[in-house]
Amino acid sequence: MQGTIPSRRLPWTSSSPRAHSLAHREPVQKPRVPTHEPTRVADPQRILAVDYGRKRLGLALSDELGLTAQPHATLTRTNRKNDLRRLRDICRKHAVRRILVGHPLHITGEAGEMAEEAAIFAARLKKELRMDVELVDERLTTWEAQQTMAEVNSSRRKRSGAAIDDVAAAVLLRDYLERKRANRVGASAVKE
Repeated sequence: MQGTIPSRRLPWTSSSPRAHSLAHREPVQKPRVPTHEPTRVADPQRILAVDYGRKRLGLALSDELGLTAQPHATLTRTNRKNDLRRLRDICRKHAVRRILVGHPLHITGEAGEMAEEAAIFAARLKKELRMDVELVDERLTTWEAQQTMAEVNSSRRKRSGAAIDDVAAAVLLRDYLERKRANRVGASAVKE
């Protein structure tokens, strides 16, 4: 027969049991490659806010994306070495990369004795903890924290007599994060 190609028996078309099992094998599925990676924070950028006081330090933490501010704790001050050790431990535990220290300026914007103490404290934190430390104007944060607590009517805090320093630190941090977001939005609008 001219022009015909001789038929070739392929291993999976034979009648042998091995060939039969090959013919009915499920096709090998390739692993699926995700079309997009889930959003991951490669390096958390948490911020710790400190409401500075002679007797207590109010603390608040941001989330890793720098979107929210939550009261964390109020530390009763003992001595400089112990205070720094506790703050260092908190920074390590929560992967803090920046610290904000409230700068208690007078309503007129002038620096008083407490503002100078807060600035010295911030400089000490920067030196001892070796991270970015920024002084942030905290005028009216304690007042706003008191107003917030009154609105929430936190009976737990009233019963325990707990200080509202951590709430003041959260107000300070929230204001900072909002300013930072507004600056980014403003900068991107200028680029367009």
